[in-house]
Amino acid sequence: MSPLSLRSRLTRGLTAGTVVAALAGGLAACGGDSDAATTTDSAAAGSVTVGALSLGAAKETTLKVSEVKSISAELPKDIAKSGKLEIGVGFLPAGSPPLGYVGSDQKTLTGSETDIGRLVAAVLGLKPELKNSTWENLFIGLDSGKVQVAFSNVTDTEERKQKYEFASYREDNLGFAASASSKWNFDGNYENLAGKTVAVGAGTNQERILLEWKKKLAAEGKKLTIKYFQDNNSTYLALAAGKIDAYLAPNPSVSYQVTQTKGTAKAVRDAGTYSGAGSSLQGLIAATAKKDSGLAKPLAAAINYLIENGQYAKWLAAWNLSNEAVAKSEVNPPGLPLDNS
Repeated sequence: MSPLSLRSRLTRGLTAGTVVAALAGGLAACGGDSDAATTTDSAAAGSVTVGALSLGAAKETTLKVSEVKSISAELPKDIAKSGKLEIGVGFLPAGSPPLGYVGSDQKTLTGSETDIGRLVAAVLGLKPELKNSTWENLFIGLDSGKVQVAFSNVTDTEERKQKYEFASYREDNLGFAASASSKWNFDGNYENLAGKTVAVGAGTNQERILLEWKKKLAAEGKKLTIKYFQDNNSTYLALAAGKIDAYLAPNPSVSYQVTQTKGTAKAVRDAGTYSGAGSSLQGLIAATAKKDSGLAKPLAAAINYLIENGQYAKWLAAWNLSNEAVAKSEVNPPGLPLDNS
């Protein structure tokens, strides 16, 4: 596993005046990238609508937000001059509700992550331009300069700080999805995974944690089987079919699945949560930019403006993520330690 390909989620957002990504184009580009054009009508009018076209996952809410000159003045000169913020998201091939996925109109990219990116862009006085890719290509986009910042449920780690800088905006919690008929629970103890088959996304932060638990169990003479699937849909089909015992994924994604499958034959439940940074540190999700780009400081300032003026809380509430709120955004806060990443 490439050490710098760790992750933890994806993104969303939109309204009639926002990110548009053709469904056919997105699925056809499963292995690569897809640009999503973002209009600026709502931002120009001093508002951003969040939670639109969410297929019942969010409450559509229009928030007043305009450029804050004292914050946009901190932007790197080249970005300020361009008038746009190129935002990378890692949704391909199939999306990851409620973080980022194709909305109810079958063409518009929606989700919590895209929405926070659009809100931040509005505070910075920039036009948000979304570029959708696979998770792996998200970081290639940052490295190459194709995108300037990722709002894609990226976990803050000390290892990633070797190449990137961060502005935190949400707690990073992981969740175990299990069949509603299952009696198994994680209960915060990795030893409860002994003898189980658990699915996880390749190259993710949660995979790193699961592999560490597998190693510990092996040292105790116990077995943990890890399975990989192409996307969330395939994983949950495997869970419903009894091919896996649980799926370790970003907690918002698990919560979404619980809500969407309630009362159906494929119903799942939350079988336990865990901090994305491990047992000794609360994990954090952060806006991610190339190291020394000069973006982390204005990004954090924009997020703190949204926190202080109420739009942040309303964004989280719209997506039922209020339990992952942070009190403030920090530049390069303590992340997953090097000896645990």
